[in-house]
Amino acid sequence: MVSQLPPEEHPATEAPAEPAPQDPSWRIEHLPLLSGVSTALLLCAASVGFFTGGADSAVGAAAGVLIVTISYTMSTLVIAWADTVRPALLLPLGMLTYVVKYSLLGVILAIGVNIKWPGWMALGYGIIAGVVVWTGVQAWWVHRRTMRRVI
Repeated sequence: MVSQLPPEEHPATEAPAEPAPQDPSWRIEHLPLLSGVSTALLLCAASVGFFTGGADSAVGAAAGVLIVTISYTMSTLVIAWADTVRPALLLPLGMLTYVVKYSLLGVILAIGVNIKWPGWMALGYGIIAGVVVWTGVQAWWVHRRTMRRVI
């Protein structure tokens, strides 16, 4: 059945796309702050690991923080790139990034379970510290940026 409405009265099938900002660097402007905080945390974790369990624990704690920093930075860069190229790619590329990261982590942990290394516990604590600190600082940064827009 053919519509009887004139063409100018047809409802729009697609919402008009919102224009992208001229400067896409806002998508990653938090990375320098988070990289600096992660570097400081890495040094603190290595120091605490060394004083509590020796060189192996220092390496394990630092490696845990480094794993989180690389993982989160990779996700941020992939998502920022997808948003600049084509926003419709955000979900598929974001999900693919997480699947690859967690699959790789699962393989590493499956192999590492059989390795008797004194730094494993410190590695776990480093990962926990990295996740908590990165997430906290990023939440603080987003809140500060949002408040800057409101005021």
